[in-house]
Amino acid sequence: MKKKTSTISANLSDSLSKDYGRKSVRVIKGDSVKILRGEYKGVEGKVEKLNTVKSRLSIEGVQREKIKGGQVKVQIHSSNVQVTSLHLDDDKRKKKLQGKEEQINKSSRKPTVRASKKE
Repeated sequence: MKKKTSTISANLSDSLSKDYGRKSVRVIKGDSVKILRGEYKGVEGKVEKLNTVKSRLSIEGVQREKIKGGQVKVQIHSSNVQVTSLHLDDDKRKKKLQGKEEQINKSSRKPTVRASKKE
């Protein structure tokens, strides 16, 4: 029996990581990613399709020629990509990312120390 997973996550680029205060994010259709390893290293494109069972992504422009002719999409594992821009049309996703950012900002504030009087 195959393991069924429902989410695929990947690392964020340095700039996005600083902006949102997290290292990785759930990948959805429409995110732009950069391939970091393998034959297609350095290629950037949008996510077209997700295979949640194998944690693989179909990326725009990543194709291989078949022996009998024609093109076939190559699926890249999510651990070999880095998210370069997020597809933020979903309000729920925006709120989740903003919430994490606010937590980081709150924790970076210095707590106020009050002197207590002992009599």
